[in-house]
Order: sequence, then C-alpha cells, then structure tokens
Amino acid sequence: MSNTAIYTYTKPFELENGKKLRKIEIAYQTYGRLNAKKDNVIWACHALTANSDVLDWWKGLFGNNYLFNPDEHFIICANVLGSNYGTTNPLSVNPVTGQPYYLAFPEFTIRDLVAAHRLLAAHLQIQDIKVLIGGSLGGQQALEWSISDNKKIENLIIMATNAVHSPWGIAFNESQRMAITADRSFYAQQPDGGLKGLKAARSIALLSYRTYEAYSTTQLESVNDKTCSFRASSYQNYQGEKLCKRFNAYSYWYLTKAMDSHNVGRGRTSIADALALVKANTLVIGIENDVLFPLSEQEFLAKHIPDASFQSIKSAYGHDGFLIETNTLTNIIGNFLKESTNKKIIKLHKTA
Repeated sequence: MSNTAIYTYTKPFELENGKKLRKIEIAYQTYGRLNAKKDNVIWACHALTANSDVLDWWKGLFGNNYLFNPDEHFIICANVLGSNYGTTNPLSVNPVTGQPYYLAFPEFTIRDLVAAHRLLAAHLQIQDIKVLIGGSLGGQQALEWSISDNKKIENLIIMATNAVHSPWGIAFNESQRMAITADRSFYAQQPDGGLKGLKAARSIALLSYRTYEAYSTTQLESVNDKTCSFRASSYQNYQGEKLCKRFNAYSYWYLTKAMDSHNVGRGRTSIADALALVKANTLVIGIENDVLFPLSEQEFLAKHIPDASFQSIKSAYGHDGFLIETNTLTNIIGNFLKESTNKKIIKLHKTA
C-alpha cells in the first residue's frame, strides 16, 4: 500500500538563521503499514534533485521483492524543504505578497531540512526509526538527524556523504550557481527563469557525479574521423535538458547552498565531538572513485562515529554508484542489519 500526501505545518517555521516561514507544506510518500510494535519504520532521505518516490529513484534497494519492501516495512520518504516536488520552495506563493517567493525565499540549511522531517515524523506519530538511510545530500540529512535527535534512530546507513561539505564540493556548487546567475532570466521573476543556466549547471554537476572511466565506456566514439557532434557533447546537453523539464533553477540554487552549509560541528564543540553523539548502529559506505565525496570523507565518519562499520564499493559510475550499485548495496546493508539484529538480541538476553 502506498500513500502520497502533503502535511501542512500551520505554525511559523523558524529557520536556523532566525528567519521564519509563516507555514510550510511537506510532500511525502509512505509505503506499507506500520506494524503493531511500531518498529518497522524505514526512513529514506533523498538527494539533491530527487523526490519522495523512493521506490522509483532507488529501485533495486526499495520496492517489492527488494531489501526494503512495503510488505515488511513501513517506508517513508519526504520531499525536502526548497525542492519543487510539493514541499514549500521558492516557487511557492509568499503569503505576504501573494506572489511566488523566487529570490525572496529565505536561505536554509541541512538542519532546516531535518527540522522539517522531524515535524513530519511527529505528525505521523513516529517515535522510533528502525533504519534511517541516505546518500549524498540525503546522507548529510540522515547524519544530522542522528546527531540532533539521537535517541530515536536505531540504525543509520549513510553513503557517499560527509561530516562537513568540503571546499572542493562548495567550489563545484558555486560554479553551478555562477552558471545559473549568468542566465539573466534568473532575475526575471518567472517560473522558468534561469533554465539555460540550470542546463549548464547540470552539465557541471555530472562531471562530479561520474568518472573518466564512465564517460570512456558510455560516450566513446566508434569512429576516428569526427571533428564535432560528439556523443559526450550530446549527452551533456540531453542531461541538462532532462533536468530542466522536471526542476527549477531557484530550487537548485537554494539546495546547493543548503549542501554547502553542512557542518555537523557548527555550534558544537567540534566535528569529532558531534559525530560522537551518534547513538545509532551505523554503517558508512564509500565509493572508491567518488570524485565529489572522496573515500577519505567516509573513513573520517566511520572513525569518529562510535562503533561504526565501514564498507567501500567499486563503481564505474563514481558518486552516482550509490544509486546504481543496488545489488552490492543490498548484500552489504542486508548483512549489516542482520548483525545489528543479532547484537540487539544478545543485549536483551544479557539484561534479562
């Protein structure tokens, strides 16, 4: 059983920077049913331009006959604040002006995305989360949630992510925003503003999501006499146009800024001390040739999160491997959850 809904939080929603949204709407989807013990909740946090339909974009890991299936689990995925898939975002109507926010929308952080998730969890009367999982921006959310509300998360699975967004990652995002703002229509206060810039931004992003090897395999020319109209050129254009058909430049601009804001040490003693607050059984997964989130970032997480497990995987797709290598991930995550269950049983026996 699946359910698509929008939760409206009617009180002012205060952001980390002190600014407020008069109200927020959160689009979300649930699959399956909450069991009698209320201990079968799987909460998936999505990445930059994904949506709440986790069975679609993480097929192979989520869905019927897969590891996280609706027959066994109660699966929840919420669209993040600022995204244009039903949650309050820059194209939403500003109640003060009666017009879309556009660039009047307040900037927000990863912690604000998590705060919205927590409001939804309270609305759904979710007390405990058996598995909180996410990759990339979704991993940043899951990690922050496991620090800020560390008693509710039993198992944390984060992949291709980090404790603080790197100067390298910020530089990639700033380059994308430069492309967007170079498109003068971005300032035109129109829903389709900045789309040419967004197309270029997506092309930049793809270079950080994939690898030299991936392009050599999928975009290599079969003839030697070409001087133009290369497959790689067509691919970049196609992917840029594809995103423009389903996303908007304003949400993209704000969400990349939110990713840049990610630093679990902000307002806390240190990054290491913040990671030490995680109480969940944690699995950290890295991708060996991830250009955007190098393996060293996941190794750092595993080192500083208490008793965390660490696994690295190989993928020709680089960073995007966390969405594609679902067979490998199923084996790694499945074994981790079995071990976690066994540890829980042993602990109960010892306290009995």
